[in-house]
Amino acid sequence: METVVSGIRPTGNLHLGNYFGAVKSFLQMQNEYNCFFFIADWHSLTTRPRPEDIIKSSRTILAEYLACGIDPEKATIYVQSDVKEVLELYLYLNMNAYLGEMERCTTFKEKARKQPDNVNAGLLTYPTLMAADILIHKAVKVPVGKDQEQNMEMARKFARRFNTMYETELFPEPQSFSLASQAVKIPGLDGSGKMGKSEGNCIYLMDDAETIRKKVMKAVTDSGPTTPNSEKPEVIRNLFTFLDIVSTKDTYQYFDEKWNDCSIRYGDLKKQLAEDIAKFNAPIRERINEYSQDIEFLDRVAKIGAEKAGESASKTLEEVRKTIGFRI
Repeated sequence: METVVSGIRPTGNLHLGNYFGAVKSFLQMQNEYNCFFFIADWHSLTTRPRPEDIIKSSRTILAEYLACGIDPEKATIYVQSDVKEVLELYLYLNMNAYLGEMERCTTFKEKARKQPDNVNAGLLTYPTLMAADILIHKAVKVPVGKDQEQNMEMARKFARRFNTMYETELFPEPQSFSLASQAVKIPGLDGSGKMGKSEGNCIYLMDDAETIRKKVMKAVTDSGPTTPNSEKPEVIRNLFTFLDIVSTKDTYQYFDEKWNDCSIRYGDLKKQLAEDIAKFNAPIRERINEYSQDIEFLDRVAKIGAEKAGESASKTLEEVRKTIGFRI
């Protein structure tokens, strides 16, 4: 069974974009692959989180993963910092990474621009830590978005470089991977781009019905169609994307017909959309609340996941040490 690895930074609650863009695919992957889903708390250190928030944020993501349906009996769910072997592999990869290639990474340049007062070494070596997360389990497939493709190429480069330097075939070259039929790009409510926490345009899985209603009613629209069967502008296509994923086919078709005959009322569309999103969220939100209150259970799941991930990581690291020339 092929190994899949994916991580998420514990920087807040999961939103609809996370669910339909990634988590929904994970639910299928866990039945078909050897999956490692980790919470990337080491990666979060590049933005200086408060110490008291690190464990809390990791538990939040863990509870929401479980509430969405990721099964710890099928997939290994763990917190990155519980698997110390990753750091040792990170060190070895850094020893064979070059300053110039790291500085040319788009993600580094973007992060440095966004936080000019905190351009730390962790930002620079993000690709090597990401590669260590992947290679420690010898993963062959990694579900990522297009914005991470350069970092995936770096991971492949580091794997090739290690194999060439030490004349081995220890590391497979991981490939970007998605279940295209499951993954969907979810737009933000502000009418542009995709849903994202930093953009403040999210509907979170934890949002209640009233919060969802307020957010949806503020969604950007236009003045309405003036020509029958005209093309929808981006801000309206965004609303129909939401209808497509959370509403019935009849509901989508109804508002599509209203658009095409120029009789659409955006207020009615938004009210229906808010109701359907709230209905979709409700069972997940209920399970999130249940899991969040059982800290003992969450910690037990994390401990079991860390043990399984650690077993995989230690096997790889033993091979790495032997290959480099260190005592096992």
